[in-house]
Formats: sequence, C-alpha cells, structure tokens
Amino acid sequence: MANGGPVEHGYPHLDTVRASITALYKRLSYDTIQTFATSVAPVDVAFCDTDDLHLGAQRVARELVRHYRLPDARMIVGFREMTHAAHVELAAGPEYFVELNDRFRTHRRDIGAALAHEVMHVYLHRLGLSFPGNRENEILTDTAATYLGAGWLLLDAFREDAASSQKLGYLTPEEFGYVLAKRAQLFAEDPSVWFTSAQAYSAYAEGSVRARRDEQQPPLTAAGWAGRRRYARDRRHAQDLRSASPVSGMPYMFTPDGRGPLRVSFPCPTCHQRIRVPVRGRVRARCGLCRTVLECDT
Repeated sequence: MANGGPVEHGYPHLDTVRASITALYKRLSYDTIQTFATSVAPVDVAFCDTDDLHLGAQRVARELVRHYRLPDARMIVGFREMTHAAHVELAAGPEYFVELNDRFRTHRRDIGAALAHEVMHVYLHRLGLSFPGNRENEILTDTAATYLGAGWLLLDAFREDAASSQKLGYLTPEEFGYVLAKRAQLFAEDPSVWFTSAQAYSAYAEGSVRARRDEQQPPLTAAGWAGRRRYARDRRHAQDLRSASPVSGMPYMFTPDGRGPLRVSFPCPTCHQRIRVPVRGRVRARCGLCRTVLECDT
C-alpha cells in the first residue's frame, strides 16, 4: 500500500501479468473464466460512513466470496496496525481470518478493494495456483482479481495529487488498466463508468492503449504498415537461414519444420499462450487455450 509515498508507474511487471493470464486459462479453462462475465457491482460493495465498521466489512467480504464462487468459505475480518494494506491466513478453511490496516477504519470506501485482493488469495490457494516468489505471487493475485471481475476496485482506490497519494496492490495503475482492458475486450464491458477516481480513469485509458497494441502485432492482419514491413524483412532473413530465428524486440519467432514450410510462433493477444502456424500467407488460427480466432498474414 502506497500511503503518501511515491507511486510506481508504467509496465515493470508486464511479463508476469501476461504469464498470470495464461496461468488462469490453463488452471480454470475457458468455460470457467466465462462464468465471471459479470463484474462485482459498485452497489454490492458500497460502504458509507454510517455503516457499522465490522458488520459492513463482513458484508463486503461475503459479497466477494459469492463473486469468486467460494460458498463454503467464511471470512472473519478484523483491523490492526500494520505496514501492508491487509493480510489473510491461508489455512485449511472453511474460516479465514483477514486483517485490514487500521487506516481503513476511516477510509471505508476502499475496504472492498483490500478484500478483493485478500479473498482472491483464498481462491488461488484453493485452486493450488501460485507462482514462485512472493512478489510474483502477489502480481498473480492482483491480475486474477482484476481479470475475474473484482480488481477494478483496486484501481479505483488509486488517488494521487501534489500533496498525497494512495495505491493498493502490487500492479502499477497502468498495469491494472491493462488487465481491465483485456477483460473489457473479452466481455464487452466498460469498467470506466464505475470509477470515482480521476486518476484511475486515466490509468485505465493508458492501459487500454497498451492492451490494444497486443492485437496489432504481426503476423496478425491488424498490424500496422511499419510492423508488417519489419515482419516481411525478418521472414526473408529466417527463410534464408532455415534455422530457429528469434527476433530481437518482437513477440514472434520463426522456426523450421523439417522439410516442410517455415513456421512462426507468436503470443495469443487474449491469453498470451504461444501459437505456431505455417508461413504461407493468409491463415486463420484458433487458440486452443482461450478459443480466440485470429486472422493472420504470415
């Protein structure tokens, strides 16, 4: 939790974010992810100053448990002084003890954001899905919460001006915006209408630009003129070498296929699983992981 301190910006964790999306599809499957098509509604996690602190926190926790489809999990929410925003004990269940930073006693509208992250820890714990290393695992948790419909709360908790700042979670604001945009593309959703923070709206807009760029990389037909020209040059070079040819700074890679045609592999713009297709002009490819149909010009 950045509380008055500097807020990191940009995309320093983008590779881990993309790996997290791939891991979600592999562990949950396309069909399960489709069941999260509806995000947490603002009204369901609203928290006003007149609400009882503990009863209100329990109510929001129950709503997130319901959203993540953990019907047999019970969250016991308390408050104490700590450095981080929150902490959850990942025991066997069905009861899980969540501690929130005392700051949330007076910043109640952000309790939903903190709980969205902590309840996702429980969800991933039950799935047995984790990354090695604490920081990578926290990035996975933020990404999963956002991609499955509750992480817009974490981005909306981002506020920054000349005198103060606040940010929850391990992703940068722009990375939260990137994952939200990926979700929006998948479910035709516009989360920007829920933001109460102007800074969150700006971060979402910037993340959306980065997300759209994934769909404009060659060999996809939506690639721009400059990308297509570089791709053609790299393809000629690979055909001359007839050996595996990673391309510096580009997401695609050419590989020989025995005596058959050269092949190119590239990340799916939806789930980031790598797809491998023959180099032979116009090709329609279907990602076996997320079922996205891609128009390619290889």
